[in-house]
Amino acid sequence: MNAIATTFPIDQLIQLELPAARRGDKAAYGRIVKACQNTVTSIAVAITRDVSSSEDIAQEAFINAWHHLERLQNPDSFLPWLRQITRNLARDYLRSQHHSQLNGPNAELAMALAADPGPQPVQRMIDDEYEATAFELISALPEDSREALVLFYREGQSTQQVAELLGISDAAARKRLSRARQGIRDDMLQRFGEFARGSAPSAAFVITVSTALATVSKPAAAGVSASVITAGTATASSAVMGKSLVGFLGLGLAAGASLLMGAAAGIYAKRYLLVYADTLEERATIERCFNVYFFVTMATMLLTFIMIIFVPNILWTLAAIALTMLASGYTYMVRLWRIMNPLIARDAARDPMGAKARKTAYDYSWGMPAAIISNAIYPFGMLCFYGLRHAVSLVEHMIENMETLTRFIELLADQIKILIN
Repeated sequence: MNAIATTFPIDQLIQLELPAARRGDKAAYGRIVKACQNTVTSIAVAITRDVSSSEDIAQEAFINAWHHLERLQNPDSFLPWLRQITRNLARDYLRSQHHSQLNGPNAELAMALAADPGPQPVQRMIDDEYEATAFELISALPEDSREALVLFYREGQSTQQVAELLGISDAAARKRLSRARQGIRDDMLQRFGEFARGSAPSAAFVITVSTALATVSKPAAAGVSASVITAGTATASSAVMGKSLVGFLGLGLAAGASLLMGAAAGIYAKRYLLVYADTLEERATIERCFNVYFFVTMATMLLTFIMIIFVPNILWTLAAIALTMLASGYTYMVRLWRIMNPLIARDAARDPMGAKARKTAYDYSWGMPAAIISNAIYPFGMLCFYGLRHAVSLVEHMIENMETLTRFIELLADQIKILIN
């Protein structure tokens, strides 16, 4: 029952598998379940403090998400959406079990017993009391700290993994874990770690979810019955669609505006090339070379924008930027200059005074100064767009899970109280 390792980081795995899952591929969705099961069950157990119920809730969350996959357009929103479904279901469970569930030390003792493999009777009594005391202290922790602490031990004690799976920064994950540790003695913390690792879902969990999916059809579109999912989950799904559409529309408009401005600048600057043409043949040669440059530059810039929007990976982004600079640079720093240099030399010999002004305009449009400036501005602009793309995702996640903001405010208030005291 150790933490599950995947071939890809979880965000990349979701990017790869979600399109197939949305088309009804249950095997692809099963791989997503396997990657996300620790996150979902950790959230559920942190809220319910009941291992058995947490796995039932996690199974229901995965099945609900499967039913509504076609509503989700942005793979980046899947994990925040799934976390919110889980929290809604776990809180619904607590409300429904308010009068029947075990409370107080008895609930914590049952939780400890579920995790204990069963030592000798005398030792068992000692351990039961110890576990009950330990989990009574843990129950006093804020819910977000419990989530982070359970996930920390189930994911190989990696704060970076906890941050990624909970959709928070590494610093925020460290603060939650630090706050949790402050309230728990070292020996009890060790016991909690053993419990968290030992109660993590096994391979049978994925099999159970896959078996349940085998009895249902392909994910439904907008006409699915509302009774399939809780009201809170439906609201979260609608929010995901809305802000994904707005975010991508904004990015598309920014990319389109940049391409239009680049196209306009190129067409305007063509005049500084054609001024050197004396004949229709020279003009046609310059225009052919310009058209190749213009098409290659616009196509590779568009490819870079698409790459940043739909595959927001820094290495792919840098590769696309480099492709644009190489392709564009070759078409005008090699092919165009080869055509223009003799014409510029002819113009300088024929009209030295007027040629100087024309050469200055040419240099800052197509010459070496222009090449240096454009090769500095273009990568910077694209990296800014890459940052904007991630800022849009961050805003989506913040809107999608308003509890993150609430908890941040609570944490800030706690830190202020600590400083004051």
